[in-house]
Amino acid sequence: MAPSGSRSVKSGCKRVVYWIPVLFIGLVVAWSYYAYVLQLCIESIEHLAEKVIYLLVFHVVFVMFVWAYWQTIFTRPASPLKEFHLSCSDKELLEREDRGESQQEILRRIARDLPIYTRTNSGAIRFCDRCQLLKPDRCHHCSVCDRCILKMDHHCPWVNNCVGFSNYKCFMLFLTYSLLYCLFITATDLQYFIKFWLNGLPDTQAKFHILFLFFSASTFSVSLASLLTYHCWLVCKNRSTLEAVRAPVFCHGTDKNAFSLGVGKNFRQVFGDEVKYWPAPVFSGLGDGCSFPTCLVNVDPEQACTSPTGSNPANKSAAEGRQFSSKPLTDSQSRLLTSTPSWSESDSATGRKGANNPVMIIENEAWPVRDGGDTQSQ
Repeated sequence: MAPSGSRSVKSGCKRVVYWIPVLFIGLVVAWSYYAYVLQLCIESIEHLAEKVIYLLVFHVVFVMFVWAYWQTIFTRPASPLKEFHLSCSDKELLEREDRGESQQEILRRIARDLPIYTRTNSGAIRFCDRCQLLKPDRCHHCSVCDRCILKMDHHCPWVNNCVGFSNYKCFMLFLTYSLLYCLFITATDLQYFIKFWLNGLPDTQAKFHILFLFFSASTFSVSLASLLTYHCWLVCKNRSTLEAVRAPVFCHGTDKNAFSLGVGKNFRQVFGDEVKYWPAPVFSGLGDGCSFPTCLVNVDPEQACTSPTGSNPANKSAAEGRQFSSKPLTDSQSRLLTSTPSWSESDSATGRKGANNPVMIIENEAWPVRDGGDTQSQ
């Protein structure tokens, strides 16, 4: 009992420590609200029109910033669908095998019915021992959350959450609105900062808050601008932070641009089709997080690995897209790739549930299209 109780206490302490950065940000934001609204706008600004305009704009930006931050923190990271988890029989079969090659044969057999195209550096099927599942493309196991996260970007201590498929848009908007928040405070506080610094205004309690508010907002603006610029670049390239550090591995080798469909389509994959939802920190992206359209123009048929059916990765993408029966695409998701589409159907490929699904192949890009249902969202 002692070891179990010790582990429980240790785990509880870790959870408390993980919330310290979030608490720090919350205290800074609360103080900035008090300093700007009460000490600057109400106590220091004399012109009524200027005061009203500043307060109005400030509260709009503040609400959007807090909303985006809240969504980034409390949106549960999406995990792989049940189709990627091993069944009880597969687990027993895998445990009975001692040799790595025999285990890989079992995993390859299971992966044949799933849209999995990325591999380990050695060319093996990506398998998570802790979660007992085959990792979908762009999925990684987070040691802090102790779970596999779809399209994992990174684990952010400032939100105490994994940034991935379900909340990456919220994270981007959090960076955007927090930068706007800091820039607005810096711009509107500048003239009063100069006046207090040059002793142009009475030496009151507001002086400290206005001076420190300017220093804090301008400093945060620099770091936030750098971080937001980097993640905008990632969105344009359709890469995660992990993929920028280490390119995904396919049968034909590493390919850092494998998931890039062009700037416009890459952006819509994160923010969605409908412009009205872009500013709101709610999920509106395209896809189910388990399968992604890939640019296959770099595949060398002579170097490509052979699937159990003897097809190259491009053909495997189409065949397995028909077999996979996870959550379907909505009309908006299908429109992501609308560019002189051609449709092909095959009656020979059947899925786990016995359903045939058409595959849309567009300019060397392939995405399985499924009938009915809703997309996965958080």
